[in-house]
Amino acid sequence: MRFFSANRYVASVDLIDVDDLCDAGIRCVLVDRDNTLVPRDTKVAPPQVRSWLNDLASAGIVVCMVSNNFHTKAVCESAKDLGVHVVHHAMKPAPVAVHVALSHMGASKEQAVLVGDQLFTDVMAGNLAGVKTILVKPQCTKDLWYTQFFRKFENLFLSNVSYEGEE
Repeated sequence: MRFFSANRYVASVDLIDVDDLCDAGIRCVLVDRDNTLVPRDTKVAPPQVRSWLNDLASAGIVVCMVSNNFHTKAVCESAKDLGVHVVHHAMKPAPVAVHVALSHMGASKEQAVLVGDQLFTDVMAGNLAGVKTILVKPQCTKDLWYTQFFRKFENLFLSNVSYEGEE
């Protein structure tokens, strides 16, 4: 069950403390797009996410969006808008895109963390690639039909999980 367990559970991406990441030796954040950085219902990153990304950049931490989304233009536009690098068509939970992102960013797996909102794609890909993982709650309830299906199974694994920053 190790593949289905994150190293940390945080209520939202912007609540991940940048100083804590620096103290842990993190110099590269790999992050999912849909419902992690950008809500599926608005497709625009909220101000607190933008602020968090700016804080990462100020701390010298590089960011790469690793997205399964097949709408390449939308994913690339989001990455450009947010000032982050991107690997699209990631095919998570396969770890290949995580390795590609690490190579592009010049970071080792020990220097990286993968942040995402899905246990069976984001967390599993990070765990298979050997990077630390942080699971965040999705920003909205709107999901693709197959993601909604997998969320039912995720809930079984997450029934006893407490998220940092959750009220």
